[in-house]
Amino acid sequence: MLKKTITYTDFDGNERTEDFYFNLSKAEIIEMELSIAGGMTQMLNKIVTAQDGEKIIKTFKEIILKAYGEKSPDGKRFIKSEELSAAFSQTEAYSQLFIELVTNADAAAKFMNGIIPANTTQIAAPVAQQ
Repeated sequence: MLKKTITYTDFDGNERTEDFYFNLSKAEIIEMELSIAGGMTQMLNKIVTAQDGEKIIKTFKEIILKAYGEKSPDGKRFIKSEELSAAFSQTEAYSQLFIELVTNADAAAKFMNGIIPANTTQIAAPVAQQ
């Protein structure tokens, strides 16, 4: 799980600093690997190598919103929904994060590494090859 602290100006002109949480579960990673021909990693490498700006932007938006959620107060669940993702996408915090990720390769890599659970690639690779 990645906790990202973002400072932004809200629509009332107030500067805010808030923590936002992002995570992709092992099940979600495996699902993404299996739902894309050649796997998610290969697809990401292809669009980056091709410098396909339109696909890069679309993919980052999908990943950010798929990974966004809120921790339950007891820490047992990471709650995600279309409503939560839509609400987040309507904030300036989302805009700040999106711009950072599509303009800074190091920040994008750090974000991706932060939202993927440890040892997921070892689990996803054999499943994707089946």
